[in-house]
Amino acid sequence: MITRILSILGLTIVIGFAGIWLLGRGWLVTPHGPGTVTVEPIPPSLITSRSQAQRSAAKGIGVANPDQIVFGDLHVHTTYSFDAFMMSLPLAGGDGAHPIADACDFARYCSELDFWSINDHALASTPERWEKTVDSIRQCNAVSGDSREPDMVSYLGWEWTQVGNSPAKHYGHKNVILRDLEDDRIPARPIAALPPTDRIADIPTFGLGAYAAAKAGSGGMELARYLQDTGRVPACPGDVPVRDLPLDCREQAGTPAELFAKLDDWGHEALVIPHGTAWGFYTPLGSSWDKQLTAEQHDPDRQRLVEVFSGHGNSEEYRDWREITFEAGGGNSCPGPTKNYEPSCWRAGEIIRERCISAGEEAKECERRAVQARQHFVDADLNGGASTVPDASIQDWLEAGQCTDCFQPAFNYRPKNSVQYMMALGRKTPSGDPLRFRFGFMASSDNHSARPGTGYKEVARSEFTEARFSHFSDTPLGSKPDEEPEAHSKPWDPERAQALFGVWEAERQASFFLNGGLVAVHTPARDRESIYAAMSQKRVYGTSGPRILLWFDLLNAPKTKDRLSMGSETRMKEAPIFEARAVGSFEQKPGCPDYATSALSPERLQRLCQGECYNPSDRRRQISRIEVVRVRPQLNPNERVETLIEDPWRVFECSDDLSGCRVVFTDDEFRSAGRDALYYARAIEVPSPAVDADPLRCERDAEGRCLTVRPCMDEAVEDECLSSTEERAWSSPIFVDFER
Repeated sequence: MITRILSILGLTIVIGFAGIWLLGRGWLVTPHGPGTVTVEPIPPSLITSRSQAQRSAAKGIGVANPDQIVFGDLHVHTTYSFDAFMMSLPLAGGDGAHPIADACDFARYCSELDFWSINDHALASTPERWEKTVDSIRQCNAVSGDSREPDMVSYLGWEWTQVGNSPAKHYGHKNVILRDLEDDRIPARPIAALPPTDRIADIPTFGLGAYAAAKAGSGGMELARYLQDTGRVPACPGDVPVRDLPLDCREQAGTPAELFAKLDDWGHEALVIPHGTAWGFYTPLGSSWDKQLTAEQHDPDRQRLVEVFSGHGNSEEYRDWREITFEAGGGNSCPGPTKNYEPSCWRAGEIIRERCISAGEEAKECERRAVQARQHFVDADLNGGASTVPDASIQDWLEAGQCTDCFQPAFNYRPKNSVQYMMALGRKTPSGDPLRFRFGFMASSDNHSARPGTGYKEVARSEFTEARFSHFSDTPLGSKPDEEPEAHSKPWDPERAQALFGVWEAERQASFFLNGGLVAVHTPARDRESIYAAMSQKRVYGTSGPRILLWFDLLNAPKTKDRLSMGSETRMKEAPIFEARAVGSFEQKPGCPDYATSALSPERLQRLCQGECYNPSDRRRQISRIEVVRVRPQLNPNERVETLIEDPWRVFECSDDLSGCRVVFTDDEFRSAGRDALYYARAIEVPSPAVDADPLRCERDAEGRCLTVRPCMDEAVEDECLSSTEERAWSSPIFVDFER
């Protein structure tokens, strides 16, 4: 009898271990697919009415024979991306998978875009996922009707997601947009960056199986399958031509130079667009774009545009404060606070000081601990300084690390990664020619729930933004050590930092997500090739979400009778004369138009669009003013960047005429200054409410100091956390070199 009991017990244990092992391998669930694209196109009459409304607005502001302005989103993730997949799980507050078919339907029926692209993280791609991605994008285009006049263009692409553990090794994220869809005109696989750490994939099978069993009803089994499918793809061998690589490997490029080389090796048409550059979530303290201004790390033929704004915030503005100080003899230190900025390292010291005083310690000892806490913060690897303060809450940090006088800034702002800083950089090549970034400006959403173009209405904070980032602490990728709020800091310990999303302040970041921006393109036609060509020519601008109409032209370019539009480059001696014209976006009506309600079932309309679609009225918002920024790029690396960026250089107040605003101006200093310059325009609408526009909602004293915060992430799901903001559009610059 005892032998039989032991045998049954042993068999039960074996079966249990086998079950856990199978769960850990992900073999007990089926991975989600790409979904099914709805096959009803937008009515041609709607496309015609859009075009007519634009022509009427252009005529009202004095634009003769305008090209079309088409609106799109070139930064969209589905649940094939690892972070999007995590947020889709019930354990992270998600509502299930959002595949590529959802993105296609949302862009067509909810946000009513003219074009969009898929940009799932290449690091999480597998041969099967890439094959399904290509097939789904082709299906989405097949619904569009006449290829010469499609209702919507869908581009294939991916995100190259690079994160360095130090400023010298950090290059940031870039989206790759492919022009074509035919097999012989696209790479066999996306090209990924090297992961910052192997910790994400380094999860034992039995440990993952146990987690899957414990969270079986909340997505644990699906997570195990996703991680295992991702981890099974080996890295491609190095130093092998891309066309000779096996199909079942992950192609990787550790630097922009390697990425550009691989794209050149493939030889296909592709744009590379840096994005989220000033976003400090994963970006190491003190990171700078200086190291990317080299002939190797920058490809001006492919890297022609930069993302100024997204649902992750604004990366436009430069500030001359520092989040860290690099000492001349090596080592780091923490700079002191300034009027509009408190470094997070400084706040770390203040948190420890306050705890120390509350514990009854002497002031001298508390000062010593504060100094030590600041040093621990700046010495941390992988941007993990916040984890050196045990159990610090969002309220503890107040507004440290944030650009408090920027427009809807990216979280933990990195000013030397801002777009203005990039545009002010200048070097010389060995031949003596200037080496600069000459980017066109665009915006997009960076949405992670397969919802391109979410900025059309300020609704659905929990669905249209990435507010669910706060739930990463409930997952294996965001877990944090269980600690007490001790009165002293701890040095950086990679073993103590269990997961990257725990190190990177995922909960605090969750209040800073916005509904996202749009890229607008001036194009002679709305087909795939025309839109792509116009983007390559930098005839683009970005908006913070609304469909503002914007024109920015140089009127007196030499050797031409035609005006030069935004994105153009020229050389001249005389003072340049510019014209900027803007028309406000349409105010929105509630609900969805008839074509959307007829194409989608009520259930799908509610889940995808949250019952709210792009639904314009006949009334436009007012443009309150047009601002012009002038940047004079460095003549040498020793010129101080803050002296070269004039923001705003000129400000023009607009009347209350809803038909738009028009200004003409000249740079009378151009000839006497005798140096190159670039100019761009911002068209700004009258204030309106927006989701998370004031993410921390500081309560301030009489001197303006932040005393307490009420972060948006603490609000109920149905609370949109609306605050007044000035929505805007950014033109691409016009580059005017001085003719010597």
